[in-house]
Formats: sequence, structure tokens, C-alpha cells
Amino acid sequence: MGMKSRSWLLVPGNSEERLGTAIGTGADIVVIDLEDTVPVSEKARARDLAAGWLSAHRQHVIEQQRMGRWVRLNSMESGHVREDLAAVMPFAPDGVILPKATGPETVRQLASEVYEFEQALGVAANSTRIMPVVGETPGAALRIAEYASSAHQRVVGLTWNAAGLSAAMGGQAVRTLQGAWSDTARFVRVQALLSAHAGDVMAIDAPFDDFDNEAGTNIAAQGARADGFSGMFAIHPAQIATINAAFTPSVEELVEARDVVAAFEGNPHVGSLPLRGRMIDRSHLALARRTIAMFERDGRGGEDLRRQPILRPA
Repeated sequence: MGMKSRSWLLVPGNSEERLGTAIGTGADIVVIDLEDTVPVSEKARARDLAAGWLSAHRQHVIEQQRMGRWVRLNSMESGHVREDLAAVMPFAPDGVILPKATGPETVRQLASEVYEFEQALGVAANSTRIMPVVGETPGAALRIAEYASSAHQRVVGLTWNAAGLSAAMGGQAVRTLQGAWSDTARFVRVQALLSAHAGDVMAIDAPFDDFDNEAGTNIAAQGARADGFSGMFAIHPAQIATINAAFTPSVEELVEARDVVAAFEGNPHVGSLPLRGRMIDRSHLALARRTIAMFERDGRGGEDLRRQPILRPA
């Protein structure tokens, strides 16, 4: 059973209760948060709890490979990163999320730190993946496109944080009264999405903050998938089932996708052809292949976020 990547549940690292229930939530990936949800006075305790959780579930995940174990570190500017890594790296998390990434060089800096710990601790070289949170400040937002061509080999995806950007700008809301993203948030979201696809990595959408609003979560998740995101963050276990369902192709979608692929395989030299009374072209073929790949990843094995170690260091 492989690892899926539809739902990313953010769990406060200082909450022993929520860590204790995380494994049973159905989340594809559990992200232990050492950053924003943890006050400075609780950082040390959060590291200890994170280490204990990673240790307790390490063998289970290695054998079953059904749930990802990630950690959201503090930012590179916080002065806490080395302490964070010292606490969690002995237990080989699948990856680390880097908040407030200012640009690709910030990722390279973190990658070097991670490599040092891998070497010192005997963790498989370059096996720890990185996902930067892009565009959390105005300056960082204007550099998102750089990740398309300069992303580090450890980077498996890009994500963004609407609340972080709004706070950095002194904004009062990230959504309009009608529920749509604000102009600034929409700009960052689109840049993150395009850069991820241009760099051939995952695009993971920001969470829907009103976790009690199941209909709102569903609209947000369905919209994220329709836009081209491959997964979405959750801030509460109540959102997991809705997100997983939104990012799982239906039987009808799979039948349609396989028929499109079969039609072009039978006519490999044409650019367009009729199918069930409508014309389809190679853009439909690309979408069909993505739909099938999503099923194969999330239904029959999962995208391998624990890929074989990269041969080049750091």
C-alpha cells in the first residue's frame, strides 16, 4: 500500500491529545506543526512530543506505507530550525514543510541543514523531502515564479498560506464577503499553482478555515481539484473525508478518462476526434491521463513521497 497525498492534516505539535488521535483521522499525510500553532514557550515540549509521535509510528508506516509523516518547521529566520531538526530527524520524517520561504535559496539553505543531519544520524541520504510555503510576504510573493526553474531536488511540492500573507500586509480578510479569495490571495494561489505545474511537482492548496462548515470545505476542495491542485491542507479531522472524496476520481470520471485514452491510442496520429457526440483533442487526453494517474496514485498505491534517495548530495 503506497502513500497518498490528497489530505494534509496540520496538527499542533504541543497537543498531546490531537497527536494521539491523528493516526485514526483518515488523513493521507499528518503534518506535525512546530510553527504558528505552537507558542514560543511550548516549542521545546512540542519537539519532544513530535519526536515521540514519529518514533511510535515509524515502523508502522514503513511496513504499511499508508500515511505520510511530515513536520512543519519554524522559519529559517526564527532561530529554531536546527533545534527542530535535531528533535525530529532521528526518526526519519518523510518530509519537512518550510514556512515563510523567501525564495529558492531558502530551500537550498534548509536542504543543506537537512543533509547534515541525515549524514550524522545515518538517515538515508537525501530521503527527506521539502515543501516550501511560498508567498507569505509581499517580497516572497513576487518571487514565486522562480521555483518553476530553480526548485531544489528535494522539493516535491509547493503550498501557500493565505493567513500568513494577509498578516504580513496588515490585511483584515483573505476572502470576500461572498467567500471568494481576495485579490492578493488569489494572485499568490495562482502563482503557486502555476509554478508547481511548471516545475512538475505537487500543488497543495491552503486550508479552508471554517472547519465546521462541511459545505464550504467541499466547495473549496472541489474548486482546488478543478483548478489543478493535487491535495489540500486540513486544520481539523472533520475536513478529511470531504477533502479525500474531492480528490478521488469517481467511477464515471475513470470510465470517461480511459475511453479518451483508448480513443487516442487507436488513432495516434490525429489531433482531435469525436467521442460520444463531441469533439475531443489532446488537451482532453492530457486531462484523462492525469485523472487515471490520480486514481493509480490514490486508489492503487499512492504517489511515492518516500522516493529512492537522490544520488546527488543535499
